[in-house]
Amino acid sequence: MSSSWTSLALARSFGSVCSPLLSSTLTQMCSMLDSAAEQLMVQKDFQAAFDTCNRGLESLAIMEQEDNNRCGELKAGFCIVGIQALAELNQWHGVFFWVLQHYEHQEKIPAKIMQMCILLYSKVGEPAVMQEAARVWLQCLSNSRVAGFGTVAELYLLHILVPLGHTDEARELIAGEVGSGTFTEDQRQTALDIVEEKEHQNKENPHCNPNSEIAAQTVSAQGSVIHKLEAMLRLLYRRLLPGFGSFPLQRVFLAAILLYMLLVRLDPALPSAFMWISKLLQLLKQMWRAMFAPYYQIKTL
Repeated sequence: MSSSWTSLALARSFGSVCSPLLSSTLTQMCSMLDSAAEQLMVQKDFQAAFDTCNRGLESLAIMEQEDNNRCGELKAGFCIVGIQALAELNQWHGVFFWVLQHYEHQEKIPAKIMQMCILLYSKVGEPAVMQEAARVWLQCLSNSRVAGFGTVAELYLLHILVPLGHTDEARELIAGEVGSGTFTEDQRQTALDIVEEKEHQNKENPHCNPNSEIAAQTVSAQGSVIHKLEAMLRLLYRRLLPGFGSFPLQRVFLAAILLYMLLVRLDPALPSAFMWISKLLQLLKQMWRAMFAPYYQIKTL
């Protein structure tokens, strides 16, 4: 995953911060962070990576008074790798609680980690988990000066407020201090257009549950892939039908299916793949009947 590569690169960069002038303990922490990222990316041992991050964070908690700046960088690195490891272990429910254990206060969490948590909980259809934490973080005056403040505000707006249907709060964010100090005029107008579109959808579907809408996004994405596949196979069928006697038609269809499986990386073991496979099978059956049913009917006469 790209985020895992980011974690590995981040760990490498933190490792380079450790100069020979630092204490041997800090140097050891840098090596431990590098090991955690390697366990995550190279060895694919996600539990070991998470355990290494925990040990590193426990050691850093004792050392923070010695060198707060460098310890803060290492702490963020361990948390980033740990978040990725928990996600790979499918233990995303406890990610933010685990992060909060090490930072104690929501507003003290680094911007990069807030961004990861918002995206993670949005992806799994639970954006409400981060709503209060993101609001508190954005209202903290000291955070408005950090580099990632604008990105956190944008993610809070697009991945939390809008999907949950909190359009009034979204308008306040855009027109308030956060929006005026973070977004350009064009960005604010674009954000307002998105909010208005969401309000329009809510009026058309007043009984729509925002949580079910979020969960349905994956289904709609799957449906779009299915429609594209149908269009591709129908086009192939129309092109080859006039000369199917001279074409190895079965091989062509087999090649098309294999190409689709390779490009989309469909895993038949996943429950989400059942719908795709059944739809594909139904489509192929319909095309088979349309092409060869007349010959079967002639034989039965």
